[in-house]
Amino acid sequence: MMLEIQDMHAFYGKSHILQGVTMNIQEGEIVALLGRNGVGRSTTCKAIMGEVTPRGSVRFKGQEIAGRKAFEIANLGIGYVPENRDIFPGLTTRQNLTLGLKPGQKDGAGRWSMQDMFNLFSNLDERADVEASVLSGGEQQMLTMCRTLMGDPDLVMIDEPTEGLSPQMVQRVADLLQEIARRGIATLLVEQKLAIAMDIAHRVYVMGHGQVVFEGTPEELRQRDDVRKEWLEV
Repeated sequence: MMLEIQDMHAFYGKSHILQGVTMNIQEGEIVALLGRNGVGRSTTCKAIMGEVTPRGSVRFKGQEIAGRKAFEIANLGIGYVPENRDIFPGLTTRQNLTLGLKPGQKDGAGRWSMQDMFNLFSNLDERADVEASVLSGGEQQMLTMCRTLMGDPDLVMIDEPTEGLSPQMVQRVADLLQEIARRGIATLLVEQKLAIAMDIAHRVYVMGHGQVVFEGTPEELRQRDDVRKEWLEV
């Protein structure tokens, strides 16, 4: 098992945000984490990554990581793409990608190379030597995801990657997520667009009030009108 979470709790001050989250992800699996805004999906990623201190058990490749620092967790092989398109605007596209490499790691030594990124996204290739600040929102999202992959993670967590993107860019994100899975990398996808998540995920978790309220396949969720109406539909 790539990631196993048991009874995970997290707090912001006195606010009890995560209330006993349990889930797992296998190698090469795309798992979608669904739910309305404010139910704890992003906090789940931050707790796994060590940006929020969790209570409970978080095991990555059999090793307990709850309570570790974020940089230690990253070095173990977890990549995190936050929803704020965290780029370095004053650096070029190429320089941003290079910063994704781990200390001592050479380009192409892992499952991804810079040329892979340029082959997948010709827009980034064409703008390789321009400052990232002039990229479109969709291109910045692609850059953030690609930079994370340059570190060759075994698990990547991606928070709202299609937010504000055009339909064409949304499809490119979906294609990349499927390519990630083909290369044996596990993915935890936080996504608001139900159709995209249901189309590419192997399994889904639905969250409500800081807890997992449904676990199953996309097909099983399609058959649960009660779950969709109570926890997903606006």
